[in-house]
Amino acid sequence: MKKTALVLSLAALSVYGNAQTIQDALLFSESNYEGTARTLAMGNAFTALGGDLGAVNINPAGSAVARYSQITITPALNISVNTAGGTTLPGESVPGGFGNRMENTFTKFNIPNFGIAMNFDTHRTSGIKNVSLGFTANTTNRFQGHMMTSGTNEHTSFMGSEAYYAGGYDFGSLLDENAYDRYGAPWRTIVAAQSGMISNLTDNPTEYIGSSEKIDENGNISVAGPLKQHYQKMTTGFKYDYVFNLGFNISDFIYIGANLGISSFNYDSAIRYTESAIDPDDFELIYTIDGGTENEQEVTTYFNEMLYNYRYSATGTGIYGKFGILVTPAGGLRIGAAVQTPASTTILENWRESGATTYTHSEFDMSSESPLGEYKYRLISPLRANFGLAYTFGTFGLVSVDYEICDYGSMKFRELGMQSGEFDIQNEDIMNFMGTSHMLRAGVEIKPVPQFAIRAGYGLTTSPEKYQNQEGIIEYTGAMTHKGSFGLGYNSNGSFFADIACSYTKYSDEYILPYDDYIFDQDGNVAYYTPEILNKRSLWTVMLTLGFRF
Repeated sequence: MKKTALVLSLAALSVYGNAQTIQDALLFSESNYEGTARTLAMGNAFTALGGDLGAVNINPAGSAVARYSQITITPALNISVNTAGGTTLPGESVPGGFGNRMENTFTKFNIPNFGIAMNFDTHRTSGIKNVSLGFTANTTNRFQGHMMTSGTNEHTSFMGSEAYYAGGYDFGSLLDENAYDRYGAPWRTIVAAQSGMISNLTDNPTEYIGSSEKIDENGNISVAGPLKQHYQKMTTGFKYDYVFNLGFNISDFIYIGANLGISSFNYDSAIRYTESAIDPDDFELIYTIDGGTENEQEVTTYFNEMLYNYRYSATGTGIYGKFGILVTPAGGLRIGAAVQTPASTTILENWRESGATTYTHSEFDMSSESPLGEYKYRLISPLRANFGLAYTFGTFGLVSVDYEICDYGSMKFRELGMQSGEFDIQNEDIMNFMGTSHMLRAGVEIKPVPQFAIRAGYGLTTSPEKYQNQEGIIEYTGAMTHKGSFGLGYNSNGSFFADIACSYTKYSDEYILPYDDYIFDQDGNVAYYTPEILNKRSLWTVMLTLGFRF
């Protein structure tokens, strides 16, 4: 059976097989503290405060501030909001697709904090007056989102892009049942061929055309008619830091502490992309069925719909150390600082791709699924440092400000075993296109009466990502993440206390190209751009901390 027209495209949807990117390094290295309801409500500006089990990850010395033992648990509700739709790139001559802007919410329940600290009084009047030993489990990053959008497009197609980038690969080799193991083509290209999304252009075994495309008498290839395109992505997962803490109170003046941290994360994403013919009659495909010289016949069918799925998961475990100091020089003034060593994290990735193409004659429908891919490597996350300044107004209230800095340009991928050089390109990209992220956090707490507290906080984080502008100069993107929070606290006359907090995080805009540009003019410039998706992301978090002091 020979098809005279067919194709697919998956080029820029996501990473596939052993293809780590600088975005992966950033994603798995970031720390976005959640902590307890009290620390969240005050913007996690706790470098110079301490006394809370949610702050141990921020400054290990803070555990020694409390003169009591305590235990806390914090359930939370997280609601992500994604609003996605098409956008137009500067200078783009054709408006992008995905004109149906869609808003989608995704709710998850979790326990972002659990901790216990034991405080031991040495009964000394100077020197080491108290020693604190503790264990905490705090969420330090959250992967949560569900976005989708759709629209019409008659200029480019997902399948057309894949046909273009499949050029040069032998069609027979792509169809081999062992192609995933033996052939060097990208897995997405093999899925495209085996699911009927791409086919030979005439009789050339290394040139392709998509099922969404037509070829005219001059040999020009173009989309055969309007397509309905739909893009959907769901992300789940989180990063927990399990911390063993040791803190010392020295003469109620200097507090020092150290953490042994074990970082553990899991990340899952699923991408689903479809293209369907608005009018299948526009997409005529002719199959030649070889029944011998006298029995050869042609059958006409019409493209109906294409489906592509990509699933990716990663788990990692790393170890690091953190050291902190907190000083109370005079009155209510408090000064704190902490430094966290680079973390060495071993990461295991799994991925799978699948595709399907349907026609008006179902006997020509095809589908394919790749095997489960697996790859293990190591990621070295960067050193980070934070500094804090706070002032307490007796028992009435306090204000606190934190500054944290992290140079993501020092991240590195490392191979496991004896091989070397595999990540040279990625590590060079990290040095060139990743830089320093600055984090500013501020919080305030007011106690109108001793038992109740009112809190508020704000956080700002700059993106470390860089890009190359039109003049060839590499500069920062200027993207920022904003977080606002507020909360209430209650302290009983006994050992029980409870805090509640709500925060709103506005992430920087996310731009997604569902497939690569592939239509160029004679000068090599893009003639028709891939429709770009703009995803606006935000996250609401509601926490309740229950605790006991003893």
